[in-house]
Amino acid sequence: MAKDKTAFVCSNCGQESVKWIGKCPACGQWNTFKEIRIAADSGARASQTASAVRQRGGKRNVPLRFSDITSHDEPRIDMHDSEFNRVLGGGLVPGSIVLLGGEPGIGKSTLTLQTILNLPHLHILYVSGEESAHQLKMRAQRISSADSDHCRILCETSLENIFTQIEDTKPQLVVIDSIQTISTDTIDSSAGSLAQVRECASALLRFAKTSGVPVILIGHITKEGTLAGPKILEHIVDTVIQFEGDRQHLYRILRSIKNRFGSTSELGIYEMRQSGLRQVSNPSELLLNQEHDGLSGIAISAAIEGVRPFLLETQALVSSAAYGTPQRSATGFDQRRLNMLLAVLEKRVGFKLMQKDVFINIAGGLRVTDLATDLSVIAAVLSSNVDTPIESGWCMAGEVGLSGEVRPVSRIEQRISEAEKLGFSHFILPKYNLQGIDASKFSIRLHPVRKVEEALRELFG
Repeated sequence: MAKDKTAFVCSNCGQESVKWIGKCPACGQWNTFKEIRIAADSGARASQTASAVRQRGGKRNVPLRFSDITSHDEPRIDMHDSEFNRVLGGGLVPGSIVLLGGEPGIGKSTLTLQTILNLPHLHILYVSGEESAHQLKMRAQRISSADSDHCRILCETSLENIFTQIEDTKPQLVVIDSIQTISTDTIDSSAGSLAQVRECASALLRFAKTSGVPVILIGHITKEGTLAGPKILEHIVDTVIQFEGDRQHLYRILRSIKNRFGSTSELGIYEMRQSGLRQVSNPSELLLNQEHDGLSGIAISAAIEGVRPFLLETQALVSSAAYGTPQRSATGFDQRRLNMLLAVLEKRVGFKLMQKDVFINIAGGLRVTDLATDLSVIAAVLSSNVDTPIESGWCMAGEVGLSGEVRPVSRIEQRISEAEKLGFSHFILPKYNLQGIDASKFSIRLHPVRKVEEALRELFG
């Protein structure tokens, strides 16, 4: 019997090597190579399979010209969840494999179970390697009152037993919760190891592509914020979506990281309740449900995440440093960008903040990446520094450059329309953005600015 072969795989980027390397040549990370076992007869099996196909006269793939390939839209499975459908690109594609990641306790299993319980027209197999059938039954009763006989629960961690049940039940959708708990007998290592996760994911991928049955994999997030397991797991699947949010807040964000059948700029927003997750179709009204008249350090920004605009409340607190080194803290905002904006405010506008503690918070527990929130961060910091509130009815959007200029942002008309719909009367925008829009169709008053000083002069006089 031939000896098993071993290989080394980088857990950060998926780079393979025949020997252990201290530093990965692909991503530059140190001590990320892990040893995995490879069956020695894999090449022999491949050659035997090829010869068997030739003997049976089976169909072989041949190269095609682009003109010979017919293009058509992928059929979609309606998930009966507008937020989930939006992130997936219009629905679940048959034969696709989706990886849903998130921190422990954020609501991955709740979201998946709630979604499949609302699909009575599909026969679904839910494989749980973490919870018992009794626990899943109690959760299903809490989040849904619909008939759930179309969904079968299998508490199993053996990949071979799972495929046996799939052959018997013939489901139209398979859910694996979670991929880190599944193991196969062909790999001599514990569940959750690099070799087990990689082999199980590859086997499920082959099943999805050959049978046309979509598979949803649930994965864990490491303390660094990345999906646990080898990075090649993200290369294997068709779609990677991440469930984000602060467990101390109500709101959760479903964000697309990779999607072969749609855009990665889509975003879904949910509100966590006792009865499950509720879809948030208009997040602006929920994020701006507080009155802040007379309170300093608060500015409203028109942001866009994905294709939808919504208004965010940016909160800032500036106080004298109690210790020698001033603190810089940001929640829901990039802290390195905060340091840059504070340097611009000090260098270009002339406000000395070297001996001040600065704290920034995006209300609602959301984390934004839109650069158009720069202007609201600077306005909120200055408002708290001089203890002067910004008048109600003002909204703004603009990226701030290193020289203090307010740079143009994308889709400005959508931002203005969202602010106008929610009753705002003044909108500060980059002057360059005013060239391509018809200001007469908006009832909201527009204030174009070129520099940060002009924006602050409009707000504080």
